[in-house]
Amino acid sequence: MSTEEKSLNFIEQIIEDDLKNGLSKDKLRFRFPPEPNGYLHVGHASAICLNFGLGIDYQAPVNLRFDDTNPAKEEQEYVDAIKRDVEWLGYKWANECYASDYFQELYDWAIEFIKKGKAYVDSQSSEEMAKQKGTPTTPGTDSPYRNRSVEENLDLFERMKNGEFEEGTHILRAKIDMASSNMLMRDPIMYRILKKHHHRTGDKWCIYPMYDWAHGESDYLEQISHSFCTLEFLPHRELYDWFLDQIYDSNKVRPKQREFARRNLSHTVVSKRKLLQLVQEGHVTGWDDPRMSTISGMRRRGYTPASIRNFAKTIGIAKRTNLIDVSLLEFCVREDLNKTAPRVMAVLNPVKLVITNYPEGKVEELDAENSQEDASLGFRKVPFSRELYIEREDFQEEANKKFFRLTLGTEVRLKNAYIIKGESVIKDADGNITEIHCAYDEDSRSGSGTEASQRKVKGTIHWVSTAHAIEAEVRVYDRLFTHESPDGDKEVDFKEYINPNSLEIIKGYLEPSLASAKDGDRFQFQRLGYFCVDKDSSSEKLVFNKTVGLKDTWAKIESKE
Repeated sequence: MSTEEKSLNFIEQIIEDDLKNGLSKDKLRFRFPPEPNGYLHVGHASAICLNFGLGIDYQAPVNLRFDDTNPAKEEQEYVDAIKRDVEWLGYKWANECYASDYFQELYDWAIEFIKKGKAYVDSQSSEEMAKQKGTPTTPGTDSPYRNRSVEENLDLFERMKNGEFEEGTHILRAKIDMASSNMLMRDPIMYRILKKHHHRTGDKWCIYPMYDWAHGESDYLEQISHSFCTLEFLPHRELYDWFLDQIYDSNKVRPKQREFARRNLSHTVVSKRKLLQLVQEGHVTGWDDPRMSTISGMRRRGYTPASIRNFAKTIGIAKRTNLIDVSLLEFCVREDLNKTAPRVMAVLNPVKLVITNYPEGKVEELDAENSQEDASLGFRKVPFSRELYIEREDFQEEANKKFFRLTLGTEVRLKNAYIIKGESVIKDADGNITEIHCAYDEDSRSGSGTEASQRKVKGTIHWVSTAHAIEAEVRVYDRLFTHESPDGDKEVDFKEYINPNSLEIIKGYLEPSLASAKDGDRFQFQRLGYFCVDKDSSSEKLVFNKTVGLKDTWAKIESKE
């Protein structure tokens, strides 16, 4: 990639500088290293797009490495979900790797650390350790076990590995500096005892490496050139480098850790712990609930891979954390679906419309274009009859001059069909309108070429034929949280901000062309928004999720134009 081709973000500038300073381009290698303890969310999507995007730009391999060092929280289900999400976003990894692939190498290195006096077994309780570690402003004090002999440390560490001790009785710590200003350097833990079944290694191990120990060494074993992570890992960089210093061979590539800022999304939470809470406590139906900020939730809602990639590109990479309005993501989704989603007609708040001068029993097959953006999508046939459903909001008995839909005595065009004029209404005992009666202009059919078909009226409304309409369950979603930053108020449980109206389930009436729609198919319901078929659909009952409305609510986009 040339700097002349595009302006570089600071991550790309780091790579370019390294190439200028002697790093061979064929040594470039990146990685995306999720922990399989939950489903990936929109924040992970940005990291995926960053690392795999760099791989594409520099024609360099990108590994998918699972940081599976904590069997207490990790499951194969999450591994499978992560792979599915990365593939769905459109990316291919060079190698599928696991930190557990390196357990033996990590253990062997830990033995060498002990032999060189760089690590020791500590037998303090967690409470005692916390006290002796000091505070950010006061140095720590040495563990009473810090100067154990090499022989004793080797014996204890092997017995830890062999399962002779209970959890919490011993740990292996790196011997660095208990007075360091960076508390992470104050003899950090390298191994702890965890007698849990591992989803890949089974019961082979009962000691597991800590993230800081496993991560950099895994990067080194895979010869990752650049290890990009979020800003909270900046204090960890010193430890990352210290661990590498102990094993580095100058004939190999030395990984470089650099950090970028998280881009938080408004009206969401992205903590896997909090997302798990939402699932386990039944606030949502699962990890793939369309209200969730997970990639699987966004996929189920109808978001496209291209729209998420474009969102990641639009927000870019920064050094400072900030809050991105969810409306920007919706803008990207809407922009992509506008190009790709076929147009259909559906009525979600129906009232019956009777065309009194249309012959009873007559049915016409009218041509309707599938897209206003892509002519190659062609036309479909839509049945038209004497009785139709229209949206209740598209009729008013009396209206002001700014209401351009159907009223008594005024004309509108039925989409792809005829011009009609409102005549009368029928109401129930409570005064609610149950039927609207109108008359049609027989010569005004759209596309017929007649003079009447060229007549201009102020409004066009959509419809479906009552005799041919398909009933469907339609799930309309709102923000899951009422607060734009539900994590922002530390005094309040984030669940206090859950929107009780985040899901509305209604019965809709759809044109019959949708009878064959399948899970994941996306459509524009004309004048209503974008919708997709949910996985709960069956041949007996269609279920649609509302993906996003037609209206662009992202004010910043408006102001820039």
